[in-house]
Amino acid sequence: MAKQNVAEQFVDILVRAGVERLYGVVGDSLNPVVDAVRRNPAIDWVHVRHEETAAFAAGAEAQITGKLTACAGSCGPGNLHLINGLYDAHRSMAPVLALASQIPAGEIGLGYFQETHPDRLFQECSHYSELISSPKQMPRLLQTAIQHAVGRSGVSVVSLPGDIAAEPAPEKAVETALVTSRPTVRPGDAEIDELVRLIDAADKVTLFCGSGTAGAHAEVMEFAEKIKSPIGHALRGKEWIQYDNKFDVGMSGLLGYGAAYEATHECDLLILLGTDFPYNAFLPDDVKIAQVDVRPEHLGRRSKLDLAVWGDVRETLRCLIPRVREKKSRRFLDKMLKKHVDALEGVVKAYTRKVEKHVPIHPEYVASVLDELADEDAVFTVDTGMCNVWAARYLTPNGRRRVIGSFSHGSMANALPMAIGAQFTDRERQVVSMSGDGGFAMLMGDFLTLVQHDLPVKVVLFNNSSLGMVELEMLVAGLPSHGTTNKNPDFAAVARACGAHGVRVEKPKDVAGALKTAFRHKGPALVDIVTDPNALSIPPKIKAEMVTGFALSASKMVLDGGVGRMVQMARSNLRNVPRP
Repeated sequence: MAKQNVAEQFVDILVRAGVERLYGVVGDSLNPVVDAVRRNPAIDWVHVRHEETAAFAAGAEAQITGKLTACAGSCGPGNLHLINGLYDAHRSMAPVLALASQIPAGEIGLGYFQETHPDRLFQECSHYSELISSPKQMPRLLQTAIQHAVGRSGVSVVSLPGDIAAEPAPEKAVETALVTSRPTVRPGDAEIDELVRLIDAADKVTLFCGSGTAGAHAEVMEFAEKIKSPIGHALRGKEWIQYDNKFDVGMSGLLGYGAAYEATHECDLLILLGTDFPYNAFLPDDVKIAQVDVRPEHLGRRSKLDLAVWGDVRETLRCLIPRVREKKSRRFLDKMLKKHVDALEGVVKAYTRKVEKHVPIHPEYVASVLDELADEDAVFTVDTGMCNVWAARYLTPNGRRRVIGSFSHGSMANALPMAIGAQFTDRERQVVSMSGDGGFAMLMGDFLTLVQHDLPVKVVLFNNSSLGMVELEMLVAGLPSHGTTNKNPDFAAVARACGAHGVRVEKPKDVAGALKTAFRHKGPALVDIVTDPNALSIPPKIKAEMVTGFALSASKMVLDGGVGRMVQMARSNLRNVPRP
């Protein structure tokens, strides 16, 4: 039996850690690893057209499966292209192992062709970034990288010179146990005691939930029932907490709607559950705040806390529910539910008025039809910008659907690459990329990846021929828009030229039919929908300081946005309010 080389050993360790795919672009220093993948039936090489796509795809797969994923780039420019997608994966707490292949080991530091220092360059977007300098070092270093990525939920980067990858692996390498899942974390007794005291002393409690409530839906609902609390959420908490939720008061933030803002500001105690909500201008500064998070570095970095609780949301609530006193009064909860309905009723008219005749097409209408036609377990990947608004306000969560995007890093062009990673996890599951024309065009080359691998991703293109969110930023700042107009091709024709299904839609009456046809199509499809560039939206509460660092989701000229089926959900919840 031929002796293993370092690359083969590297790939074997990835397989033992549960990695099924390695996304990347081949290149000289990476060739030994790619060849090792070719000869290992337990792992596939996924050829993409840009390494940034590889990193986004790996991050999306990790978010869908919760397991370690991997991507790779060749030396110098190749692995540098990974950096944006790795930043996104790291900030999304997705466990990703990135292989940054390196120039020959003996040339490092001598200005060699394509020389960079990836072990330094990736430090800010990873928990671990190190260089393998000898074959003997590789197994333990890779194991350490995997344990950082899985154990701390983020990115690890391993730099491997191509010549070392081709060398013989050391004999009798120790096969150590690998960490492939994370433990639960229970808070200390003192923190639980103090949180119980704060809750019992407060007449009005509001819960504000983020992605850390994943897997804790039942506990959050039971807790809210016991303390009669309205529940608001951040964008990343929407898919985990909004469905089957009779305490829902909507979303806060620049994409927000409903009564979440009022609920967080009119309570006596605000409890932040598993959220690193970044917009502290939307958080109150005159109520008591407790925060529960499994990442201790998140505690208190957005707002001044009266209590910091380090622990999983589910485990924390399991400790709290039997101990807190049940509140008898629903007055605050019912008041917020009523405000929520009133707030949604006030903006729904723009969505319902003459949309079937409005040309260019209302993007709100497109999003609402998409929500109705998409599968109950669909995965939506969402481009940064106005697509975030339409996803936040029109996609209806149900506990089975997934909605992922660059919600923390805020990168353009993320939706299509993320759809690639999501679709590889299950070719039978419907995956929809909600793309803006600007984001789609930026990494449009990887539409070819869909065709090459016959991935049945459906790209729904909101084509307003502009960088809509950037125009909004300029508008809010009092600047004339400049450099934001896109001269686009017929994207449907481009899709057909690539060998996929493509259709262009310019009239509202054709939207539903085009989407149905695309969804029935067995392979990749693109629906290019010409939408109104003037369709903007406004959050429920605005202050000048909320604008800084992000586009204000509104224009004073266009105040109405619509909220899709959220109105029906709120009305249903309001029916549960007891009448005097």
